[in-house]
Amino acid sequence: MKIRTLPVLITIALLSTLARSQGAAPLPPQALMGKLKWRCVGPYIGGRVVTVTGIPGNRNLFYAGTVGGGVWKSSDGSEWENITDGKLPGPSASIGAIAVAPSDPKILYVGTGEADIRNTVIPGDGVYKSADDGKTWQYAGLRETHSTSAIMLDPKDPNVVYVASMGHVFAPDPNRGVFKSTDGGKSWKKILFVNNDTGAICLVMDPGHPSVMYATMWQAVRKPWGLSSGGPGSGIYKTTDAGAHWSNITRNPGLPQGVLGRMGLSMAASKPDIVYAIIQAKEGGVFRSDDAGATWKRVNQEMKLRQRAFYYMTIYVD
Repeated sequence: MKIRTLPVLITIALLSTLARSQGAAPLPPQALMGKLKWRCVGPYIGGRVVTVTGIPGNRNLFYAGTVGGGVWKSSDGSEWENITDGKLPGPSASIGAIAVAPSDPKILYVGTGEADIRNTVIPGDGVYKSADDGKTWQYAGLRETHSTSAIMLDPKDPNVVYVASMGHVFAPDPNRGVFKSTDGGKSWKKILFVNNDTGAICLVMDPGHPSVMYATMWQAVRKPWGLSSGGPGSGIYKTTDAGAHWSNITRNPGLPQGVLGRMGLSMAASKPDIVYAIIQAKEGGVFRSDDAGATWKRVNQEMKLRQRAFYYMTIYVD
């Protein structure tokens, strides 16, 4: 099944080029941003999109994971094809995370079950792997995790895989935390676990030093009538030895005190000592570290960035 959409949008670079070609002074970034307009580029069916990825060097290739319609692929940004309908060995069409192997872009991993735990969340049935760019899929374990919040791959070895999961979100559950496979999903080891009420909601890796990773843990249990978000289990963890050992850096200087809820992280690939965190807390907001998580400074405290935290607590660095 394919869906066609309209071309994407005017870019800041194009606007700046037009200004220069007409002899006008370059416009400041805020003025350029004010001229941009968002347009939907698809796919139009499948529900919300919670994970998108691509391949460095191919700016027109995208994979989008939807919470009720599987994985969609676009090679040009305007036409989308579903690459999982009728192909996944399991029944779940809810996608929580996608990852492309940096060392071999034909290898894809997909984690089922979204981790944005609304009251109608669809559970997943594990991780799936494709070695031929999504033409065929094989089961790759973790069936009982029920949700996938992130997948990270070693940049040089596609068999080294890390998966973050919230587990069974409607009840306390041991299938929560960060899991690691060194054989392409044939076997898994749980490498970070806090308690049965706390899952892993975010996982980021230093692309130049893949043994360095950060994870955020979120104490949360969903009920049909409400959500319990936050508690002593929530926190930020760091490893420098590929998950063998983790340090709890939650209370490092500059981070908020009190009860913590959902948190998102991102590292600057150009300078990995710079780490950003967006944190649900009474004194939460966006925090920045310039020393690899040792100390932090709040750089934004606007509530609009952290309301409805079970959806929007994600952040990305150029």
